[in-house]
Amino acid sequence: MEATIKAIHFDASENLVAFINKKIDKLARRFESIADADVSLKVVKPETAMNKEAQVKLIVPQSPDLFASKTADTFEEAIDLCLRALEPQLEKIKER
Repeated sequence: MEATIKAIHFDASENLVAFINKKIDKLARRFESIADADVSLKVVKPETAMNKEAQVKLIVPQSPDLFASKTADTFEEAIDLCLRALEPQLEKIKER
């Protein structure tokens, strides 16, 4: 599964895209019900610390879409926080 990554008003580096795809793939292997993932990245103004925002939406068939949005110092940290927030939601779906 390939994640759809949108960098709003900037170009995401290849390393960042590879990092996101690796993390999403790892999550998709644990939770096979994930059909698709949409990731949005943006820099929140003013440009100070804690200004990198990541939003992750997971599409899971036969259930509502799962969503998490986190802000951190780096996009990598924000992605990690989002995926950590989504894991309990995925666990609930898996238990059904």
